[in-house]
Amino acid sequence: MKKYLTALIGIILSGGLNGQVKNASHGLESLSVQITNEQSDLIFEQTKPFPNSTELSIAIIDKGKVTFIGIKRINDTIKVSENYQSVFEIGSISKVFTATLLSNFALEKKLNLEDAIQDYSNFTIKVSDKITFKELANHTSGLPRLPSNLNLFSIDKDNPYKEYDSKKLIAYLTEKIKLKQKPGIKYEYSNLGAGVLSFELAEISKSTYEALLQEKIFRRYGMSNSTTKRDHIKNKLVPGLNPKGEITSNWDFKVLEGGGAILSSTEDLSKFALAQFDKKNKELILTQKPTFKVNENMSLGLGWHILSRKNESEFLWHNGGTGGYTSSMVLNIKNKNGIIILSNVSAFNKKMGHIDQLCFKLIKTLGYK
Repeated sequence: MKKYLTALIGIILSGGLNGQVKNASHGLESLSVQITNEQSDLIFEQTKPFPNSTELSIAIIDKGKVTFIGIKRINDTIKVSENYQSVFEIGSISKVFTATLLSNFALEKKLNLEDAIQDYSNFTIKVSDKITFKELANHTSGLPRLPSNLNLFSIDKDNPYKEYDSKKLIAYLTEKIKLKQKPGIKYEYSNLGAGVLSFELAEISKSTYEALLQEKIFRRYGMSNSTTKRDHIKNKLVPGLNPKGEITSNWDFKVLEGGGAILSSTEDLSKFALAQFDKKNKELILTQKPTFKVNENMSLGLGWHILSRKNESEFLWHNGGTGGYTSSMVLNIKNKNGIIILSNVSAFNKKMGHIDQLCFKLIKTLGYK
């Protein structure tokens, strides 16, 4: 993860990568929306390595105005697809929504960000160090990436989290928990931490993660195609693909759902993105504030990675990946610009990094100061 982030920051600091295909005939000429030749070439260049049936749904936000672009690879040709309402697994972008719920709880004074989660649990978390809600949201809790009682050798690799329920999480927290370092001193990306956070918020509110998302976020921003329940959007769900381009299983996150369970569309995510530009939205502004500095180029908000350029422009960024999908979302708050990409490119595809590269290359075309 650290090497990958370093490479991405390098793309930003250098202003992008070189070598896009020029004057390519790639099927994007038939788009009814206006995008530049540079943007068209970038989309073609970054998606051409993917297998047939690969589908991308892209939102380009330029000074607060949204343009949707959809493509699908058919018979080794890229075709236009109107898929801005199609639904994909967004993977770890879900962590931004989990952190937004935390922000809501803090503003409603149901908890303080610096409160220890141990004080809100109805069981004893067997660790001497206090872990705060903020540390769960900014990956400084000291928790490992995954719990030790999630056996990677016996799980269904096509759906790895489906058997990991609340009983197993509680067993981990009460019997097996072991921190990698003291909380609050080091960035250590943790799916487990986000899962614990969503579990704790649901317990505190005597609700469910899905109900909280619908009540606090999705209905508020008109995100009618967003959910953690596949049955709710099954007719709009784009099938996920494995690295060979074959349809693969969707992932069931069970109790770790705060780390990656949300399904959504670019139309819905663009509404959430536009809300990020509203300086009066205290809930979202709180998630954007730096809470931990990793290095001179990256800090952590609540959920968001905050990436800095040499000219002091900042980007809010998160990506996601599951067995059948890869996603990326980057926002420049100052200029009200952003790129959202949802795809059915497997996180295990060797070229999956092209999705993030395309995201940052496209936002470069919008200009920033």
